[in-house]
Amino acid sequence: MSDTGVDSSEEAGPAGRARMAAVTLAENAGQTERDCRPTANSLASVRAAGLFGLAVPVRDGGLGADLRTSFEVAVELGRGCPSTAWVTALTAGAKLMLARLVTEEARVDLFADPAAIVSSSAVPGGELTSERVPGGVRFSGRWKTASGCEDASWTTVAVPIRDGEQVTRMAALIPAKSLAVDRTWDVAGMSGTGSHTLVADRVFVAETHLLPMALTDGRSRIPALVTLGSMFIALGALLGAALAARDLVQRVLAEGRAASGTSYQSSVDSPLARYWFSEASHLMDTAVQRCRLATEVLDTAGLDGSLPVQERSRLRMELVTAAQECRQGMEKLLDLHGASGFVRSNPLQRLWRDVAVGTRHPQFSPWITAEDYGRVLFGVDTPAMRGL
Repeated sequence: MSDTGVDSSEEAGPAGRARMAAVTLAENAGQTERDCRPTANSLASVRAAGLFGLAVPVRDGGLGADLRTSFEVAVELGRGCPSTAWVTALTAGAKLMLARLVTEEARVDLFADPAAIVSSSAVPGGELTSERVPGGVRFSGRWKTASGCEDASWTTVAVPIRDGEQVTRMAALIPAKSLAVDRTWDVAGMSGTGSHTLVADRVFVAETHLLPMALTDGRSRIPALVTLGSMFIALGALLGAALAARDLVQRVLAEGRAASGTSYQSSVDSPLARYWFSEASHLMDTAVQRCRLATEVLDTAGLDGSLPVQERSRLRMELVTAAQECRQGMEKLLDLHGASGFVRSNPLQRLWRDVAVGTRHPQFSPWITAEDYGRVLFGVDTPAMRGL
């Protein structure tokens, strides 16, 4: 047991190291937002804690962490800086997928540095072209929303490869330095993720680093549970932001802040204020617990295993419900804190914007997820969400 009363083994674990790294992330969160990329100090802190190697198999020099652990790490980092936590989470998700797709030659390159940041995008920002050349392919194009692209060592982009009349969608694993970055990421929240646009101009990728995205029957080569698990890790970064906002508001209220325009000397003298805070807190705690239980289900099944489609759809509902609870809890905190929470110098407004934007990522779409769950429950149609 340490002097802080925390079990030393817990402090030494990935979540404990993330908790300590989050102090540096919080100190640099404002600069991260202004720069539209994580600061060097923040990235160095995550790297020193070994957390960019979360999803790298132990045999390749990484932590080989399970989903539950990876989720807890994202939550702790998200308390400090949601954007840096997001880049860490997406790197973990990319490595989970790539470990199952890469050739042995590409694997050696990718995991030569287990702490390498990986950026990826399958979102075209214009026409994509490619041509076969000896030993591989040359391709050109633009890909949007590539989180962490300015700090990545490796990048994966979706490239259509034409062989005669047949077009195959491949993932190209290439050194990030081979691509240019167009700094197009200008958003209200999660600015620090640096999700800019990647640009390729006749870039060469070796055949060994071209990864087929689909099996011969058209199904994705990426196991459905890997895709789903990766989004739970990413959501952890946003839940961490919500918990940081809760801590901030609780400190303000506990210091005896008066409720303006009322006879209360302190906001916490109001029974409804205490209830309002408890509601916000409960929403956030419930969201975290949903994700913990879901990641345990996925860990038990094994990411290379399978679950019935109805169970996968139910877990997606847990994912998007947790995202909505996170957002709802944040709104209640803003009500309690009041308009001063929107002063630029107050971290609360940044955390609010990060949660508002991040929880609207396409993978957290509540209406598509609910629609698909209804389809699955009644077996009336094919789900709309790819890979479900």
